[in-house]
Order: sequence, then structure tokens, then C-alpha cells
Amino acid sequence: MKTADLYIRVSTDEQADKGYSQRSQEEVLRKYCDLNKIEVRKVIYEDHSAKTFMRPRWTELIENLKRLRNKIDLILFTKWDRFSRNAPDAYQMIAILKKLGVEPQAIEQPLDMSVPENKMMLAIYLTTPEIENDRRALNTLYGMRRAKKEGRWTGRAPVGYRNRCSPDGKNKYIEPNNDQARIMKWAFHELAEAKYSTEQVFKRAKALGLACNKNNFLVAIRNPIYCGLIPIPAYGDEKAFVAKGQHKGIISQELFYDVQDILNGKKKAIKTTIMSKSMLPLKGFIDCSNCTRTLCASASKGRNNYYYYYHCSSSCGYRKKAEEVNELFLTELQNYVLRQESVGHFKTAILDSFISLTGSDKDSKTSYIKQITEQNNRITKARELLLAGDIDGIDYKTIKVEAEKTIMRLEAKLTEIPSNTMSINQVEEVLDRAIDKLTKLDVIYWKSDIKVQREIIGSMFPEKVTFEQLQHRTAKVDFLFQIIYLINSQLGVKKERANENFFCLPSMAPSAGLEPATL
Repeated sequence: MKTADLYIRVSTDEQADKGYSQRSQEEVLRKYCDLNKIEVRKVIYEDHSAKTFMRPRWTELIENLKRLRNKIDLILFTKWDRFSRNAPDAYQMIAILKKLGVEPQAIEQPLDMSVPENKMMLAIYLTTPEIENDRRALNTLYGMRRAKKEGRWTGRAPVGYRNRCSPDGKNKYIEPNNDQARIMKWAFHELAEAKYSTEQVFKRAKALGLACNKNNFLVAIRNPIYCGLIPIPAYGDEKAFVAKGQHKGIISQELFYDVQDILNGKKKAIKTTIMSKSMLPLKGFIDCSNCTRTLCASASKGRNNYYYYYHCSSSCGYRKKAEEVNELFLTELQNYVLRQESVGHFKTAILDSFISLTGSDKDSKTSYIKQITEQNNRITKARELLLAGDIDGIDYKTIKVEAEKTIMRLEAKLTEIPSNTMSINQVEEVLDRAIDKLTKLDVIYWKSDIKVQREIIGSMFPEKVTFEQLQHRTAKVDFLFQIIYLINSQLGVKKERANENFFCLPSMAPSAGLEPATL
């Protein structure tokens, strides 16, 4: 009497199919063994896919058959797709079983392996389910690409979003996840300021409660889903592109592309250390005067106390006492504290700049629209050349993709132009609160903790400085502090002049890096 092991397999998506249920398969296999006088040694239940033979129960079965070599005659299953859905792997496994003295057999698709022609039928039985798997995977791929092109996110919601479903259960979508979305928005703004490295921003985000690991964060900040776009990967002849999403973005497209430029190295980033000892607030902001390195900061233990230094990590040996550098910075800071007698002139200069900047919004909008029209005309002209046979399809696709990318960026900038700007009265209210802080900037610096002190330093200096630049007042400072220093200097000089006019101050300039009202 022959001895057989019964192999019963279902995959997760087949559990609901009555014809593939474990009880149904076992019942059919046992009846077959009773009719053919076959002794059943054991029944193996498997619930893994048949795409490969890396299945827990099958692996155990093979190990068992190796110990019982030539003692088991058959492995029985209902159909060949229960055995495998991968023809090459199936042939290899049949050869392994043959060496172990075991014959695999499907009772509903029986084949006599001693007949050479039956190998052709075996190929059909094994290839059919493999083709079915491939077709199902291809249909799934096409369906997911179509959904993405329509602006729908098809997978698990990225950090900052959550998966939702309509009341009728038909439509699935994603929406911002309050606290997580707020933290991701904050992270993008921090990265756009280019003051801290990506790892430093991630650590601060984790401290705020961000629920993801570092790798997921690095992937997330590259994902345009956060600005309302759906990335569609390249497939076949179709190049990668982005589609307008149906979900709500948590940041603007302009902010997203600014962050990408910084991550890609197209914009210079000033990376500074987030945490620093209270005696070393300038750590990460000062460059070595002898080489191009950024100065480190550390403490040396003396007999009775610690002594702090800013020093270079290279062999150049540059070293400065932290106390001396900190005092020099405080002296420099005094020059940028807004004096009471300068308040009126400072307010006038800022309001004048505001009027000039908002007045230019209309010109910028017209310029962006003109550039978008030019890019659309470029596509139209390329299409005409393609139809005329002057260029081939590859050149046309290249021109179209480049033009569409340019249009997307221009449209992102266009949407960032405010349609309704603040009124002069609203600006004055904000400005009054800021002026109150700027007149006490030195006091705020002294009384604040190390984090606020470093925010003030970072806002003053858009680029790293050297000790000598601080000493000789040649360090480049932010536009806001340039205005304060200029007004203070002009009011401090007592000499006869025909006209004291402060409207000569530059009006077109980048926004201030520090909003004193937030201190």
C-alpha cells in the first residue's frame, strides 16, 4: 500500500471561495485515498501564496521528507495551482521530490510522469495559473495608475495624513491628521529656512510627537503629496510625472519645491547645531578664519572651573575664548537695537517697503502669466513641428515634459501671490508689536534661554561669520537689521545737512529672518 501526505493550500484572497476551502480539499483528497487504497500519513495545511515555495509548512514538509527518504510515495493535492503558480520553480521542486522518491500528483488533473507527452500538459497546468497571476497583477497596476492620475492616493496614508472612507463605503480618500499634519508642516518650514540639517529637524519633530522613523521621514519630505500632488512613477514609455490630487495639501507647492532645491543642493544651507551649552550660543554660526571649517565648541576643565572655547577641528589651531567671542557679539548686537528716536523713521521705512513690495505683486503676476503662456506656445509649436515631420516623437516628448515642469513651478509661484494683501492699518498693528521687541532686543537676548538666543543670532546673520568680521563690523546681516543700523547711524551723526530723508533706504529686499513679535 502506498503512503501519501495530503497538501492543502489556500491563500488569503481565496479563503472566501468555497471551492478552495481547506475542508473541501481535505474531503476530496481523503475520498480519493480511500478509493485507491492509499494510506494517509499526515495532512499539511498551508495559507500562503503559491508564487514561490518559500512557505512555512512546505519547508517543514521538505525537511521531513529528507529524513524519511524513500518512505513516502506521494504528495497529493487537488489541482496543480495548489502546488505552484510559478512554472520554473515547480519544475525545480518536482526534480527535488523525485530525488527524495516522492511523486507529486493532482487528483483532479492526474498526469502519468512516465509518459513524455504528459509533460506538455503539465506545462499547461502550471503556466495557466502563473498567467492568471500576472494578468491580475497587471490589472491591479493599471487600476492603481488610473486612480493616481485621477488624483486619488491608493496606499496607506503617509505621515501627517490618515485614511478615510465615505459613509457609503465606496470612496476612500486621505485627509490631514491634525497634530501630525501640523508637525510635518512645521518641518517643511524649518527645512526651507536652511538653518538646520535634515537630521536635526527630524529630531526636533520627533520631540514634538512625530509618529514615524527617520527613513520614513526622509521619504516623506520628498513626497509631493504634501503640497496636493500625486506622484506617478515611470512605466513603459510613460515618464514619471505628478497629477493634481483630490486631497488637501498641508503646504504650498512653492514651499515644497524650495525644500527640494535645498535637499538637492541647489540652495546653500546653513546647518547649525540645535542644542548648545548656555556658554556657547554661537556654536555652529562661526567659521574658522584660517580654513573653511565651521568652528566647534567645547569646555576645558581647569583646576577649579571649566573654560569654554570656540575652536577649529583641523590642524590649523585656530582657537578663541568663548567669553571673548560672546562679549564681542553682545557689543555688535547693541548696534542693532532700535533706539526710541529711530522708531518713527524705522516705521516709515518698513511701510514704504511694504507699499513697494505689494505694488509689485501685480507686475509679478503678469510676468508669471506671460511665462506660462510662452511655455504653452512652446508646446503648441513643438506639436506643429511634430505633425510637419520636422522633429520626431522623442524630441517632442522631451520639449513637452520640460515645458510642463516649468509651467507647474510658475503656477505654484502664481498661487502664492496674495490676492488680498493686508491693509496699512493691519500692517501698522503688527509693526508696532515688532518695534516693541526690537527696542528691547538686547534685554530679550539676555533674559531668554539658549534656544531663543540662537534664533536671534540665526535671524541676524543669513550666512556664517568669522570672529574678525564681528570685530570689524563687516559681517553680513539680515535686511531688517541693516535698516535699523543705518537709521541709528544716521541719527547718531551730528552734522549739518540740507535734508534728512530716510526714504532712500532700499525698499526691494528679502523678508526679515526674525519676527520679534514671536520672541
